[in-house]
Parts: sequence; structure tokens; C-alpha cells
Amino acid sequence: MYDFTVLVFPGAFASSVAATLDILDTAAILAQRRGLAVPRWRVCGPQPGLITLGQGMLLQVDALTTDVEDNSCWVIPGLGISDFDVLQRLEEDVVLQTLPALKAHVNQGKEIAASCSAVFLLHAAGLLTGRRVTTSWWLAPWLSSMAPDCIVDPNVMVLRDPPLTTAGAAFAQTDLMLHLLRRRLSPELADAVGKALLLDGRQLQSPFINPAIMAQGNTLVANLTAYIEARLPHPPSVPSLAAYVGMSERTLSRHLRKATGLSTRNLIQRVQLNRARVLLETSRYSVESIAAQVGYQDATALRRLMRRLLNASPKQLRQ
Repeated sequence: MYDFTVLVFPGAFASSVAATLDILDTAAILAQRRGLAVPRWRVCGPQPGLITLGQGMLLQVDALTTDVEDNSCWVIPGLGISDFDVLQRLEEDVVLQTLPALKAHVNQGKEIAASCSAVFLLHAAGLLTGRRVTTSWWLAPWLSSMAPDCIVDPNVMVLRDPPLTTAGAAFAQTDLMLHLLRRRLSPELADAVGKALLLDGRQLQSPFINPAIMAQGNTLVANLTAYIEARLPHPPSVPSLAAYVGMSERTLSRHLRKATGLSTRNLIQRVQLNRARVLLETSRYSVESIAAQVGYQDATALRRLMRRLLNASPKQLRQ
């Protein structure tokens, strides 16, 4: 029996697929050397044969078969998409024919793990209701609007809500695989693979979030982001933002939390941090000057916020 079934769709993000297979192959080699349990896996697709990944790369896959005795975790690397064409991908025949198998696997209590746009497949299969998931942070608002009955948290890198495990952007596939190796085989093996491939386990996507990009597909978030940016270095207060959109503070917070995973105060801070980050990377202004330009009288407060939300100092960001 297998530990993992890597389920690959035509047009999948090539590097995400390759990273998955390289990590498993490295894990097998290291496990043999260390006397640990060796992972077993298969690579499947909606149909057997050669499939074309992104950038025209070819991969040989077996047919996806379902078996009540299959206890493997089905791992789905991100689909190759540009902007928000994931809806077209979800309507392709090769995708539609696989959705019943995904649902059956979960209904049998078996695990599925997906990263980035592949999380939308889980929604299409009706598996996200009542669950907490993550996806690529810039796709999170769109998934929230499509799947209002689940909680989408774009801040975290890997999120487990059994029997589902979801991960962020395409290269979060490496974080997802280390997480699965750690939990399904052993922490020692996961650590060894991480060191061998120079993979540094990350817990958060939040340092990479850009509010303006996250606002795509959500008019409320886009309007608020532009409103906050236009008023720097005097950022609006939470009450004034609520008044601007004609909502109560509580209602606004609920809408923002659902769309972005951020509170109203967090959104204001994100806009300030993004402006500060751009200034650090593109200018020679002092940290004190940048703090003043984004609405902080005390540069120490800005440094603390960067350390807490970006896990970096101004000097590191400037470098």
C-alpha cells in the first residue's frame, strides 16, 4: 500500500509537481540510510499516460484508481492558472470526472492535501463546507466568495482540518510535503529532508501579503485599500473606515475577516507596512523618515510591527 498518491492534472504548476516528487525521492533515500520507514507513493492522473504540465513538460502517470483499502494521502499540487481563470479549469472534463473520487476518498475518512489553486478542486468536490482552509493569499478573497460556508485563512502556510490539509502559494508545496512527512512518517525524516534540500519550514504567508493584490475580485477591500493609501501619513481610524463604507464597525470587521482573514485594524497596518516596505526597498530614506511617511511618530513602533508581521527588520528588508 502507498503512503501518498500524487494526483497531477494537465497544466499543473511544473515546479510544484517536481518539488513534490523530488522531496519524496530524497525522503526515500535518506530513510534507507537512517533505517527509517521508507515512504511509498504513486503518481496518478485523471487518465493514464503522458500528461503535459506547465511550460510543456511531460510526465508519465498511472490511472487514478479508488480502493477502500487505499489509505494513502492524496496530494494535489497547484493547478497552473493565470489570474482568475481557475473557473475554466474546474469545468474541464478531466477535472469534473475526478471530483467524485475526491469526495469518495474523504467520505471514507481518508486524507487529501492540496496547495494553492488546487484547493479550489476541493471546493468543487463539495469538501470545504464548515472547514477552515488556506490557499495562495492572493486567491483567498476569491475562494471566500465562492465558498462562503468555509473559513479561508490566507495568513498561514499550511493548515490542517482533518481529513483535509491545505497550503498556500505554489511553492508552499514544499512546506506541505515536509508537514506530511513529519506527521505521516517521522519528524526525523522530515528534518533530514529539509536539511538535505535546504528547505526552511515556514509557518506564515502573512509576510508576503500585499493588500492591493489581495483586493482583486473584492470591491470592498479594493476601495478600503485605496482609501487608506490615499490618506497616509494620516491613516484613517477604524470608526472612520466604517463610516466611509456605511457600515457598523462590527459588520465591516466581519466582511473583511471573511474576505481576507484580516481585521479592520490589521488591514490598516498592512497598507502602512506595504508602503514602508516599498520605501525601504526603493529609497534611501531613514527608517525614522519612512515611519513618519506611513503614519508612525515613533520608528520603534514600526520596527516592532515589521518584526511581528513580516518577521524582518528594516535593515533586512532594505538589503
